[in-house]
Amino acid sequence: MKYKYQLITLGSDTPFIENILSLFNSRVSELNISLDSFKIINRDNFEREYLGNQPAFTFYFGDKNGNFKDVEIAKKLLEDGSMILPIFFTEDAFSDEIPKVLENQNGIQYKQIENDRIVNIALESFELLRNTRKIFISYRRDESSSVAIQLFEALESHNFDVFLDTHSVGKGEPFQEELWHRMADSDVIVLLSTPEFLSSKWCEEEFAEAGAKQIGIIQLVWPNHNIEKDDTSHISYPTKLKKENFVNDLFDDKDASKLKSDFLENIIKDVESIRARNLAARQDSLITNFRSIASKLGKNIVVQPERFLTEDLPGDLRRIFIPTIGVPQSNSCQTAEIRNEMRSGKVSIRLIYDDLRIRKKWIDHLDWLNTNLNIDIKTLKKQEFESWLRNN
Repeated sequence: MKYKYQLITLGSDTPFIENILSLFNSRVSELNISLDSFKIINRDNFEREYLGNQPAFTFYFGDKNGNFKDVEIAKKLLEDGSMILPIFFTEDAFSDEIPKVLENQNGIQYKQIENDRIVNIALESFELLRNTRKIFISYRRDESSSVAIQLFEALESHNFDVFLDTHSVGKGEPFQEELWHRMADSDVIVLLSTPEFLSSKWCEEEFAEAGAKQIGIIQLVWPNHNIEKDDTSHISYPTKLKKENFVNDLFDDKDASKLKSDFLENIIKDVESIRARNLAARQDSLITNFRSIASKLGKNIVVQPERFLTEDLPGDLRRIFIPTIGVPQSNSCQTAEIRNEMRSGKVSIRLIYDDLRIRKKWIDHLDWLNTNLNIDIKTLKKQEFESWLRNN
């Protein structure tokens, strides 16, 4: 059976549904996943199209007047263990605008600025987008500390896991090693480009490391600073700040400068927006590198629509290679299609990952798991692609 992701819309017939679906399609395209892997379901085709044994995610749009639709369908989905995201419209009115059957589900208030977050929640539920939501703030302490802390607090309030050196390195941890590790495991870097940023050895190295790891950068360029063309890359999204973006036009006080709240919201929206694009770029890099080496060694590696790789062997055996961003986790292989493959009992799985700048203690731990535990899922680091493919 070919599994499809079922995206379901229920509840009020609001025009916002089309906005969400259009953005969802754009994000899927950015992830280089075929839209044929999805089917869109609503009350009109639910009985005909919905399958309880295939992955499903539901947007339930509430009603300001309490006239709730599709409640029985929502009950059915809850019984099947499907995730439902209730979307309400008025602040603090969740219980008035969402039916009681969904009262135990975490909801979100609809705002246009939240469209990216709403779509990303669905992609995370389908396990097509990492749900770790890791962000790295790069800055020069003696130029932009107050804005860095403001961003840290704002991003954390939007459920991002944010790395800021003054807040995120534990006591006794090797500072620089932990910093590179957290950067390697991040989805997006927010870089505060102040006039002397690149004059700092560490800031310059952070910028170079981001390029080497192909991590997307949102670069906020201070009003009194102009970036040179060679300071940017194809994965950098520079925004030239104006003094009016700052509270009281104060942009050059490291301890007192603050971004205005509406501008801060736009930055958070941009962070949400480029997560899928950056994930796709890093996956493409791993896939291209792995397939190139395999092809050179005469192996036929096929890219599946869900963005994992397969190699068919004699005796109906199959290898699955899953491009994994950051530090490999066990849930990196939980998409429905891979779970279906695993049921055959003739599948071996490798999580392929770029080990550059990941802390040695993590790599040693992953290598120990590969050697000492009889598990179905093992890891394979980028620097060992060729030697492993040559010998297996």
